[in-house]
Amino acid sequence: MNLQQYINTFHDGKEDWFIEETNNFYNQQKVMNIINIKEYLSGKHAILNRQVEVWNGKEYYPRTIVLNYAKTILNFSTSYLLKNPVTISGDEASVKAIKDIYKKGNYNKIDYDILDKVCKYGYVAEYVFVDADGKIKSKLINPEDSYPIYNEQGEMIGFIEHYTTDFNVSYYNIFTNSTVQKWSNAGGDLNFLGEYNNPSGLPVVYKNLNEMDNTDGRSDLEDFVNIIDNMEDLLSKYTDSIYKFVNPIPVVVGQKLGIGKNGEGAIPSNLVGSGLQLDDGGSFGFANGQLDYKSFESVWKVLYNSLLNVSSVPAVSMGVQDVSNLSEVSIKLLFSLADLRAGLNEKYMREGMMQRFKVFEKLLGIKGITIDVNEVELVFQYARPMNEKDIIDNLKTLKEMGAISLQSALEQNPYVYDVASELEKIREDNSDRNIIKTNEDE
Repeated sequence: MNLQQYINTFHDGKEDWFIEETNNFYNQQKVMNIINIKEYLSGKHAILNRQVEVWNGKEYYPRTIVLNYAKTILNFSTSYLLKNPVTISGDEASVKAIKDIYKKGNYNKIDYDILDKVCKYGYVAEYVFVDADGKIKSKLINPEDSYPIYNEQGEMIGFIEHYTTDFNVSYYNIFTNSTVQKWSNAGGDLNFLGEYNNPSGLPVVYKNLNEMDNTDGRSDLEDFVNIIDNMEDLLSKYTDSIYKFVNPIPVVVGQKLGIGKNGEGAIPSNLVGSGLQLDDGGSFGFANGQLDYKSFESVWKVLYNSLLNVSSVPAVSMGVQDVSNLSEVSIKLLFSLADLRAGLNEKYMREGMMQRFKVFEKLLGIKGITIDVNEVELVFQYARPMNEKDIIDNLKTLKEMGAISLQSALEQNPYVYDVASELEKIREDNSDRNIIKTNEDE
């Protein structure tokens, strides 16, 4: 089924079919879910919905302690994979052309922003285009503005970008494999703004795994948001209990000694300031509620450890575990869950980036530049703490044994991110040395 068949089947071939498409229940539900996630990340947590209570006959405003662990965890997932720029290796001419596009289009930042949105919202779309200066660049389409269209085989056959400005004017950009149509309801009526050639094809969609929908992603936040909600609830209610039940109540046991009409038998106020006079055997003290802080610590520790395990964040990264003098193997064990999560994110990024490279190949072909993206490889360097000296010593040993090439050694070198440029510099250095040696021999 192509796009026109889809329009005829589900929208009776209407000219304004895209309005009905963006307003259907499935798409609106996705948009609301994304908006809810954005509100949560901006600080609107469930704990803030606690109602005013009545305590001792007066209104009492309960504590609402917000824990922004979600931002820290999501930022860790993104930075762990893409803190170090992606290394592009392979065919020299192809790598050089792609690296040139990366530099001019600031693609290292775009890669980071893509993974950030995939972790937060489950998916994001990237549209590759050629700007007025002839440079290849990319635009990220916000998840809440993205409406991909799939056929019965799960293939994307169209894409709608729909957004509304502050002046309540809606815009619709409809992408097909060859054209882009622009529509707007400025002035109250739907207006066709134009149709343009689209050599890039459909936007590239980056998405993670969603067990319920193969065409959509799923926010990582949904895995652990309930744990954070319970941690906020536990901490807020425990803080409330301190103010409610720990306030001491004076308790007097026995009767006060008799004092004469003129104050006979009383303790002089100028001697001690003030005091209590009790009968023989009487006592005075304060009674207060006892808090079981051990139970609080136990429940808090279980919730916190569950949060770290589910989110695949090492305890040492959150300052929970003290470490010292660890071997390389021990570090890898501590970060094993983080490596597994990064491996999945790498898979999603690799799939999308290879589609992007195919668009690069198509656009460069129009300019008369030929590259082969099938000969290009992507190398991701995780931000795991490492003993760089041991890695370099191992690479040196392998190189001396002839068991590894110079290019492979550079790809694993923790100090090198642009392998193609580094190889070129090494060749230039070797060429200069040969020239100097030849001159000396003469």
